[in-house]
Amino acid sequence: MIREEENLRIDKWLWAVRIFKTRSQAADACKKGKILIDEVPVKPSRIIKKGEIVFVKNPPVTYQYKVLGLLGNRQSAKIVVDYVEDVTPEEEKEKLEIKRFTGFEIRDRGIGRPTKRERRLIDQLKRKT
Repeated sequence: MIREEENLRIDKWLWAVRIFKTRSQAADACKKGKILIDEVPVKPSRIIKKGEIVFVKNPPVTYQYKVLGLLGNRQSAKIVVDYVEDVTPEEEKEKLEIKRFTGFEIRDRGIGRPTKRERRLIDQLKRKT
């Protein structure tokens, strides 16, 4: 039987709804200013309420979660969907796709650095996308 809490700390809720793997990771994120409510960084001890929107900064994306219920203990992922709703805009989620396409090229091990000709081809392909 699942019991809903009346007063619940933000770090405990973030852990219970599986946004963070451990409660200490959730508390650290709060201390570093990565958790916002009403555009204000919150401390791990902040009491959370139903209906609030929690912003979680995980560069390059800022996720947004709506508090549907207060869950104090970690439960299975099937039950968690009743307590949190992901309201992150699609534009934010697209930032992950953009990041995936930029960055390092995959090269086979032992081939070495690209030659001048290979570099020109790589740059040409990047400009097309």
